[in-house]
Amino acid sequence: MSSTSSVESVDDMGVLPVVDLDREEASAGGMFSAHYRRLSLGLIGLISSFAVDGIAVGTVMPITVAELHGLPFYAWAFSGYLIGSLFGMVTGGDISDRRGPSRALAIGLSAFCVGLVASGLATSMIVFVLGRLVQGFGGGVAIVAVYVIVARKYPERIRPRVFSSMAAAWVLPSIIGPGIAGWIAEAGSWRWVFLGIPLLVIPMLALMVDQLRGMGPTPDVSPRSGRKRLALAATIGTAAVQYAGQHLVWTSGLLAIFGVGLLVISLPRLLPAGTLRYASGLPAVITSRGVLAGAFFGAEAFIPLMLQRERGYTAQAAGFALTCAALSWATGSWYQGRPSLRISRATLVRFGASAVAVGNASLAIPLIPGVPAWLALASWFLAGLGMGLSIASLSVLLFEYSKPEERGSNSAALQLGDALGSITFVALGGVIFAGVYATHGAVAFVVIFLVMGILAALGALMAPRIAG
Repeated sequence: MSSTSSVESVDDMGVLPVVDLDREEASAGGMFSAHYRRLSLGLIGLISSFAVDGIAVGTVMPITVAELHGLPFYAWAFSGYLIGSLFGMVTGGDISDRRGPSRALAIGLSAFCVGLVASGLATSMIVFVLGRLVQGFGGGVAIVAVYVIVARKYPERIRPRVFSSMAAAWVLPSIIGPGIAGWIAEAGSWRWVFLGIPLLVIPMLALMVDQLRGMGPTPDVSPRSGRKRLALAATIGTAAVQYAGQHLVWTSGLLAIFGVGLLVISLPRLLPAGTLRYASGLPAVITSRGVLAGAFFGAEAFIPLMLQRERGYTAQAAGFALTCAALSWATGSWYQGRPSLRISRATLVRFGASAVAVGNASLAIPLIPGVPAWLALASWFLAGLGMGLSIASLSVLLFEYSKPEERGSNSAALQLGDALGSITFVALGGVIFAGVYATHGAVAFVVIFLVMGILAALGALMAPRIAG
């Protein structure tokens, strides 16, 4: 897209938003018109790169932690990324509003690639998790920048299609990712999975450079001093609680109290008022994202491990469970983005959360002796479909409820809700696994999947509150 001048116009909320495109030109075509083509392809390619990371890393993680002798710290391989992203999301919102989303995207992608290289070269679990922290920070900054770019570059009528296309960007990686990643890990080394992903990211940023040039800070941004310090406090608090839960010694109680205290101080000031009590409207949108992300990723982190350890699957075969979910997620997201859709967003979220609940809980069935293991793939297909219906709908609602000058901070809050939900329940899964697996084996997985199913059911019950 060629550079365009910034103009102002009154939107439906009666405020003066700042946009980066001419309204007449913007309304002339879809997301793949000449005006948007390079930006749209770049964003989709970037999300595809993130998808390769998520699918491939999840596939090889059991092999990685085994080689690094880090099985008791399995959950840290995932929550390390999420904890880093928590701080990155707040930082990304601040940079996007104050210095522009293009600057935030460049910073985020740089850190993301540095973290991948550090993890790929790690010779101990500590170094590996530190690399995941850096990678998560960069991913957090970058994904918030992507949301702000979508809000500022695309008119409202196009955004549902943009979000559905971003979900569809997971399709190809989810089909080929598990097979390729598993083959690389088993025939060569898991390290090449981490070291190869930066080669996919850099060209996507280059494709979008011309379209992102000139995207400066958002005028009239309200001061939000201290948010990065609060985010750092929440990051440390989350890590402290997880560490205490997995190391049950006499000091763990004190560490848990310290972590909870940091969260109590920081979270109410990082999230919109009412988020922690599921208040209707925007707060409920953010809470719902956190609940669904926690329910889904809290289960997904343990699916490859369960299939490999309990059902004898190879890394390649176990990774196809992630493929099933990615394909159905894209299908659900496509459905919610149809222009002719007449179902309310709250109803879509309720249906989606219900599907996640059933999918999570039914993951326990393949652990019964004699039950075919492939039923786990069907369960995860259903859960992915539910996420596609609900997550994209919640993203659309976020921008409907946000003033233009709040899009950066609210996008950061939305991603922060995702990260908090994921961190909390991946960590809880880690606590359950560490405390139960050594003595009761597969029972640990049953408990994890049922807990995540109950959480998703709560999201279905509370879905009407997002209607405002």
